[in-house]
Amino acid sequence: MYIHESDGWPHFTWDAARIERLLAAARNHQGFFLGTMKGLGFTVQQESMLASMTTEIVKSSEIEGETLPPSQVRSSIARKLGLEAAGLNREQRKVDGVVTMTLDAVKSWREPLTKERLFAWHREMFEGSGANIKIGAWRDDADGPMQIVSGQIGDYRVHYEAPAATKLEAEMTRFLDWENADQGLDPVLKAGLAHFWFVAIHPFGDGNGRIARAITERNLTRAENGAQRFYSPSAQIMKERSDYYQVLEVSQKGSVDATGWLEWFLGCFDRALSSAEELLGTALKRDAFWKEHATAPLNQRQKDMINRLLDGFVGKMRTSKWATLAKCSQDTAGRDISELVALGILVKDEAGGRSTSYSLAPFSA
Repeated sequence: MYIHESDGWPHFTWDAARIERLLAAARNHQGFFLGTMKGLGFTVQQESMLASMTTEIVKSSEIEGETLPPSQVRSSIARKLGLEAAGLNREQRKVDGVVTMTLDAVKSWREPLTKERLFAWHREMFEGSGANIKIGAWRDDADGPMQIVSGQIGDYRVHYEAPAATKLEAEMTRFLDWENADQGLDPVLKAGLAHFWFVAIHPFGDGNGRIARAITERNLTRAENGAQRFYSPSAQIMKERSDYYQVLEVSQKGSVDATGWLEWFLGCFDRALSSAEELLGTALKRDAFWKEHATAPLNQRQKDMINRLLDGFVGKMRTSKWATLAKCSQDTAGRDISELVALGILVKDEAGGRSTSYSLAPFSA
């Protein structure tokens, strides 16, 4: 029996003592992290916000098996937010659509969530994509029930079957009424329940996971009273993707007890904050470097490659690697590197000759 067939649907229950303990720990962690961010400079906050939103959008799509170029996502976000980096790349339609959806979810946290808004998000993601689904409308199940399956045709496993299309209007009306009402729930807890409930309904022909995570972003923004976002739940879900799908499958069968799902969700949320703290160290390092070298006469290739090194480039940075990553000739790469060595920004690593590689010179991080 699937959860929506349970007599208690959709009145979810959970072990209050277990969940409240996890929620309190996650909320304390969240408060400490946001307090740290507020104490940092505007440049670091802006860079961290842009980086976390880029990661959120890229990873939310990656969970569904779709790869979006991070540079295009970042550029699209920057353009829509009016930041300095805007317009450096020409965004693809699908990138712009996912960015528009996510930014609207975050910005509209005070407004009601309506089916018209959900339909608009769906159109942003799929119009012009050629996807063989109903776009900007609930699914119609013309080709059979909405099932989550794995395996080959003729030998596949059904992990979950969503409510029939004929029930979607009533199911989504009930969900949206709940989402827009104040039940006195902590917004982080509500984010977890909303994510789970929406995915269980699976109202669209495709894109349900990404829209569920956008709704999560909306509730987490409410939990922070509209503060800038500096962490990415979807990046953490991507790291734990197999566990994510497993806990969803187990929780979507049988009773309406959501304890297992909420335990995993709150733990994942807490781990997302820890991951963001690690990335914050990188942002601080980058900020310190550019303050120290603010007046250095650098071209855009050099700036981009230095940022790669600051972000923890893995491997040896040789002239050939520079040329490949910067999409320039070997001669141009050699000149870029020589200029940076002369400025004291790069240093030669100990191994010389044909294997010469370069690293960032020490700076006041």
